[in-house]
Amino acid sequence: MAELMRQIGKQIRILRKNRGLTQEQLGEGVQLPQSYIGGIERGEKNISIETLERIIHALKINPGEVLGSIQSAQSEKEKSLDSLKVLLLNRSLNEIEIIIRLSKDVLVAFDAKKIEKTSC
Repeated sequence: MAELMRQIGKQIRILRKNRGLTQEQLGEGVQLPQSYIGGIERGEKNISIETLERIIHALKINPGEVLGSIQSAQSEKEKSLDSLKVLLLNRSLNEIEIIIRLSKDVLVAFDAKKIEKTSC
C-alpha cells in the first residue's frame, strides 16, 4: 500500500507543477494545509477517495491522469504531453485547431527530414 501512496503522490506533484501551482495554492484549492499536500506528494499520507477527488477537481484533470500512472512510472514523453495539454487548456477551440494544423505541418516536415536522412 505504501508504494501505491508514493506513486499517487508523485503523480500529483508532477501534475501540480505542470500547472504552475505551489503546494500552498493546491492546498487552498482543496482546503488542506500545505504541509498535508507535501505529505501526500511524498506518499506519507493515506488520503481518502474524497480528498483525491478534491485534488483531481482542483488540478482540472480526470482520475485517469493520476491513477493511470500507477501502472507504470510516467515517462518524460508523458510529462511533456501533459505540459502541452496545460498550455492548451485556456485556449479557444479556434486557436487549438490552428495549433493542430501547424503541428501537422511541422510533423510532415520532420518526417520528410527523416526520409531524406535515411535515403542518403
